Amino acid sequence: MNKFTYSNPTTIYFGEGQIAALAEAIPQHAKVLVLYGGGSIKTNGVYDQVAKALSNHNWGEFSGIEPNPQYDTLMQAVAKIQNEGYDFLLAVGGGSVVDGTKFIAAAARFEKGDPWTILSAHAPVNQALPLGCVLTLPATGSENNAGSVVSRGQDKLAFMSPLVRPAFAVLDPQTTLSLSPTQVANGVIDAYVHILEQYLTYPVNAKVQDRFAEGLLMTLIEEGPKALATPDDLDVRANVMWSATQALNGLIGSGVPQDWATHMIGHELTGHFGIDHARTLSIVMPAIMKHCRADKHDKLLQYGARVFGITEGDEQSRIDATIAATEAFFKTMGVPTRLSDVNLDTNAIDVITEGLKAHGMTHLGEHGTITPEVAAQILHLAR
Repeated sequence: MNKFTYSNPTTIYFGEGQIAALAEAIPQHAKVLVLYGGGSIKTNGVYDQVAKALSNHNWGEFSGIEPNPQYDTLMQAVAKIQNEGYDFLLAVGGGSVVDGTKFIAAAARFEKGDPWTILSAHAPVNQALPLGCVLTLPATGSENNAGSVVSRGQDKLAFMSPLVRPAFAVLDPQTTLSLSPTQVANGVIDAYVHILEQYLTYPVNAKVQDRFAEGLLMTLIEEGPKALATPDDLDVRANVMWSATQALNGLIGSGVPQDWATHMIGHELTGHFGIDHARTLSIVMPAIMKHCRADKHDKLLQYGARVFGITEGDEQSRIDATIAATEAFFKTMGVPTRLSDVNLDTNAIDVITEGLKAHGMTHLGEHGTITPEVAAQILHLAR
């Protein structure tokens, strides 16, 4: 196991009715800006619960944060904060709303020029507004980590800062019951691939992290299809929600090598072609597994044996079966596994590789060996 430092101070309020905890979780003196997306929280009862919990607070609201939150929209919220004096942010929605709110928190206190440089040039975040969140779509884990991804046209870039880690997160599985099947499937796949990005590399004898990761993968395999088949089952929703949070809160990634090539390539698919983030991951991840099977040999065998029970046959056939089992799970969740599934042909590969070059993503993967040229080879496997 590699050396590491781990800290995760986000307070979690988990379970039905926990939105009421906002009344005590947010300082009474704070002027709160509630941020959300397209307005679904006004039809599923979440907005009313938030309003009730904040009845003794001074608060306002900002709506319209998109999936893959757009920089220009977020900067409108920054202007509102600076004009009206808000000093606490509450994100209510899925990972995109939380990610966008994190950027807003940093940009509202950014004093060194264009806030876009936080993303484009990794300008340091020295201060940020405090924030909390009410999660309504389990997927990204953003409610319990320090990362954020923001888009500006075709550019989809990330930043990390401990200053934008939410002070608290409310996770009420009841809020997820109004999600569409597509949103449910996307959330399960997003969480699943987050785990694989931290697990499916090479062994460093990190037994605790490996077993946690494998347990989360098995839970998502069990509960993901149930969330589609029995959408009103709160126990299923609870397990999916908690798995997604655990998938990317830093725990299973501590002391182990990480990959993230699937995500970086996937960001280009979203930026250029508008494909849902999770669906880019389900397309790219199996192809990464195929192309990088030598580098990931030991962990592919471990993954196959422990998660899918694949123990018969020679090593290469077991790896083949493990990749096939992963693709089969993705298909069970109704997500694409090929570029052709989303009506893209080989012309898209050149667009994606040029995007990787433009964004400096030229040495990806746990060994830094996935160049844009190698990414093109991977994408040909995903045709």
